[in-house]
Amino acid sequence: MRAKAGYTGIGPGIGRKWLVVCWNWSYIWTNSRNGECNMQMPDPNQAIIARKAHLVARLKQVLPEGAVIHSDNEVRAYECDALTAYKCPPLAAVLPATTAQVAAVLRICHEEAVPVVPRGSGTSLAGGALPTADAVILGVARLTEVIETDYDNRFIRVQTGRTNLSVTGAVEQDGFFYAPDPSSQLACAIAGNIAMNSGGAHCLKYGVTTNNLLGVTMVTMEGEIVEIGGAHMDSGGYDLLGLICGSEGQLGVVTEATLRIIAKPEGARPILLAFDANEVAGSCVSDIIRAGLLPVAIEFMDRPCIAACERFAKAGYPDCEALLIVEVEGSDAEIDDQLAKIKAIAATHDPVEMRESKSEAESAAIWAGRKAAFGAMGQINDYMCLDGTIPVSELPFVLRRIRELSAEFGLDVANVFHAGDGNMHPLILFDANKPGDLHTCEALGAEILKLCVEVGGCLTGEHGVGIEKRDLMHVQFDAADLEMQVRVKDVFDPGWLLNPAKVFPLDVTEARRAARDVPQRRTQDAAIA
Repeated sequence: MRAKAGYTGIGPGIGRKWLVVCWNWSYIWTNSRNGECNMQMPDPNQAIIARKAHLVARLKQVLPEGAVIHSDNEVRAYECDALTAYKCPPLAAVLPATTAQVAAVLRICHEEAVPVVPRGSGTSLAGGALPTADAVILGVARLTEVIETDYDNRFIRVQTGRTNLSVTGAVEQDGFFYAPDPSSQLACAIAGNIAMNSGGAHCLKYGVTTNNLLGVTMVTMEGEIVEIGGAHMDSGGYDLLGLICGSEGQLGVVTEATLRIIAKPEGARPILLAFDANEVAGSCVSDIIRAGLLPVAIEFMDRPCIAACERFAKAGYPDCEALLIVEVEGSDAEIDDQLAKIKAIAATHDPVEMRESKSEAESAAIWAGRKAAFGAMGQINDYMCLDGTIPVSELPFVLRRIRELSAEFGLDVANVFHAGDGNMHPLILFDANKPGDLHTCEALGAEILKLCVEVGGCLTGEHGVGIEKRDLMHVQFDAADLEMQVRVKDVFDPGWLLNPAKVFPLDVTEARRAARDVPQRRTQDAAIA
């Protein structure tokens, strides 16, 4: 099977209420509540682990006091990201504060042949920052400075440890904002947004990270600092910036980013469209897009999510089976015109209710409910959040098939997603205390993601592959496709030290990892002797 058009990168996630621990460092990851084995990782290099004290000493030479974390208790803070199903403490963690310090760390790890796992804020839903026992976590949390703001040319340059929402915070008093707005924007770092090509509710009009990223400063595994792109929309030569965005830390560590900022619109207004069936709401979305309208956002929630969000945020949502939040922006006249057209389309689908926001407070409450969806669902159930993306025209069919698969596997599925661009987030509800439920949940999740690919979509829209979808890459790509992708990594990271065992199925990378480990172990064993 060849790759489907529209694949954005190299998604999904988690039940945040349940815990899984690493089982005796064996890299067979085990659910601590019922003993289920779910994910395999390569065996750690014991020669590297034996040389921990030597490595820590070298890292301390190039970093400020307190920037190298290495005690057994302290490194547990970095044993997982938001995919809490799989955990393992790293060898050590480092927190550099400058690009030069990042380069120094990577040079040392390259010389010592130690794997490095880049980490933003740890909000990855796909295990993108999951460490291995022989790896160093390189966190960018201290890289938070605003380097330059240029309103005339509409860009801001920041260090990549800065959170998504704080980028807008740096420019909003001057009438600007940064468009990508993932639900985790209060916490997630720009570094992670670039790694996963994050989107958000408003990406329908403004695009995802790759559409708002102008340039980066990146450090290679060898410690070389490179500049890609800049304060302009397009640069000559190969589109290396497009390659870096969405590469999940496989090619380098991005320390600075030049981002496009946009003037705030004159106004914006959401409307709630309520329907008596998921498929009907999906058809309405398809018709809005087919009519050539371009709202800022079209968000979808079904009954379980509506109820949970209403309890959590008191947004005043209608009592219905499926709800669309459609937001448009512009002058009052433009907003009225767009909403009139959207209402006319919705009316052909016999909505239960159509309700426009009448105030800024009401608009804020509508979005507060949607932004809180994952947290609100987490209060009532263990769940796994998927991230497949499909053509908008396939929404009615896919929603119907998800309902059928839910019945077949015996697990409920709640739906909340970016309907305007087909970026789905089905939440599979399960009981982590019930033996077999996690396994069933993962099997159902795999079938839903396969469905996304079958209808012309892809495995991930913004969460990334990480380890969570790693073994499903064979579903979307054939052997030749995967070989081409790993050859790209060969160029940037010939030692295969950056973010190991992620993205690519282990059987695809086995020979490359073996070639890396054999000379390393001989050299390190000799050094120890």
